[in-house]
Amino acid sequence: MITRSHVTLEDVARVADVSLATASRVLNGTTSVRDDLRDRVLAAAADLDYTPNVHAQALAGVSRQVIGVVCHDAGDPYFASVIRGVLRVADHNGLLVMLMNTFRDPAKEVAAVSVLRSQRASAIVLAGSAFEDRVWERALAAELEPYRRGGGKVGVLTRHRNLKADSVQPGNHAGAKALAAALLGLGHRRFAVLTGPRTMTTVLDRFAGFAEGLAEAGVALSERDVFESAPSRDGGYAAAGSLLARRHRATCVFAVNDQMALGAMTALREAGRSIPGDISIAGFDGIPVARDLNPSLSTVALPLEELGEQVLELALDGSRGGRSRVRRVPAEVVLRESTARIRRRR
Repeated sequence: MITRSHVTLEDVARVADVSLATASRVLNGTTSVRDDLRDRVLAAAADLDYTPNVHAQALAGVSRQVIGVVCHDAGDPYFASVIRGVLRVADHNGLLVMLMNTFRDPAKEVAAVSVLRSQRASAIVLAGSAFEDRVWERALAAELEPYRRGGGKVGVLTRHRNLKADSVQPGNHAGAKALAAALLGLGHRRFAVLTGPRTMTTVLDRFAGFAEGLAEAGVALSERDVFESAPSRDGGYAAAGSLLARRHRATCVFAVNDQMALGAMTALREAGRSIPGDISIAGFDGIPVARDLNPSLSTVALPLEELGEQVLELALDGSRGGRSRVRRVPAEVVLRESTARIRRRR
C-alpha cells in the first residue's frame, strides 16, 4: 500500500507501467514522449497525488555527477579528516559531494539515505558507525537495496553487520587490543574506560578489543570501571567527572575516541590531576590535534584521510558478481606524553 505522503517517482512509474526514465521525462517535461505513455504517467501521478521533489528536479541534469556522504558529525575532527579524503577522490573523478549530517541519530541516517536515493545520487558513502538496532538496520536496508538494484553504488566505513555493501573496516578491535597490551607493558593494572553508547558498533569493537587485551593478561574490567557518555569532547568531560566523583582508582584511562580523551584531560586537570604524573590517558583515532596537545595524547592512530579515499574508491569501482567486498585498514598504537610507566615502589 502506498502512503500518499511518501509517494515516489518509482511509485508513479510502477502504477503507469512505464520505466522510471519515461516517468521522469514526462513529469520533468524535458523530452518528447508518446502520447499514450504520457497520458498513463500523468493519470498515475494525479491518482497518487504525486508531488515532484523540486530540488531533485534541479539536480536531475547532474545527478550522475553527485555522490552523497552521510556522517554522524561533520564538525568532529575524525569525520572532517575522513571527508577530506572523500573530497579528494571525488574531485579527481569530477564529482560533486552532497554532505548529510545525522548527529548520530539512526532515524536521521535513514532519512538522509532516502533523500539521496530520491535525488539519484550516483553513489552513497556511509561514513559513521553502525547501530545495534534491528529496526534501523531493516529501514536502512529497505532504502539501500532498491537503490543498489537500480544501479546506485554504496560504500560504508566501519562494520555494518547485515548490510550488503562494500566496506572499509578500520582495525578497531585489533587496535584497541594492541593498546591494552602497550599500556600493560607500562605497568598499569587499574583501568577505567570512557565509552560512547554501546549501541554503536565502533564503540563495541573498541571496547571489546581493549577488554580482551586486558583479560589475556589476567586483568578484568567490571561495569564499575566503565563510564558511558556521548562520544564527544563534552561527553568525555562528563564521563571523567563521573570517574572523579566515584573516586575511581584507575592509573590509566582509555577513551574510545580522541575527542572524549580531550574532554577527559580537561576535567582531570581542573580537578588537580597531573597527566601523566597522577593518571595516564589514551584515546583512539589519531586526529591531527592529538600530537599538539600538552601533554601530547597517546592514541591508536588510523589513516583517516586514507579511509575516506578508500571507501569512495571502493564504491565507485562497484561490487564484483554481487558480492560485498571488505578492505581492512590496520591501526597503529602511538604512545606519547599522556601515558607514562608506573613507578614501582621499593
